Amino acid sequence: MSPATRIRRPGQARGMALPVVLIILAVMLLGSVYLLRSIHSTTLTTGNLANDTTLSREADLGLHTAFAWLSQTALANKAALNQDDTSNGYVATWDAVSQPRDAAFWSGSRTIDGDDGTRIEYVIHRLCASSGAYSGTNRCMQTAANTTTAGSTVALGDSLASDSPAYASTPQLHYVITARITGGRGANVTNQMIVLIGA
Repeated sequence: MSPATRIRRPGQARGMALPVVLIILAVMLLGSVYLLRSIHSTTLTTGNLANDTTLSREADLGLHTAFAWLSQTALANKAALNQDDTSNGYVATWDAVSQPRDAAFWSGSRTIDGDDGTRIEYVIHRLCASSGAYSGTNRCMQTAANTTTAGSTVALGDSLASDSPAYASTPQLHYVITARITGGRGANVTNQMIVLIGA
């Protein structure tokens, strides 16, 4: 038999197919493990975001309750806003040092019931240095009232003449409403709203 016609026996066959297939299978196995972990973490993140959104909506109930009380009190008896009213979660002063994460910030707060047995805590702060009526000695955060109406640049009854007197209107005082809620899984949501009311 000549060397050109020699046939290999099965024991002598050499191939690379088996090691390549094993490497591909190992890569696919690792890829599937990482894919499952990614799906799991994405599901957890989506669940946490949905939970935070639900809690944020419930905390808004505290903001709306506080705003309703504040606006009704301002219409009925604005002088009542010069002193603390802890039964309604109102504090007539603002401590610029304390933050919503501090216990002192929530002194004088009110708690109401939310959906599903949750508890919503809110507090209203008037941004003034001290209690009492607004005056030159009681420093308060204020904004000049916007007197424009009906899309005009000049309030009704005012003059466009450059030599007409311009009197300052009553300023608007700032009130900060802060509401927080603690939910399951250790979630905490704190929402704030700023309200302007004429002094």
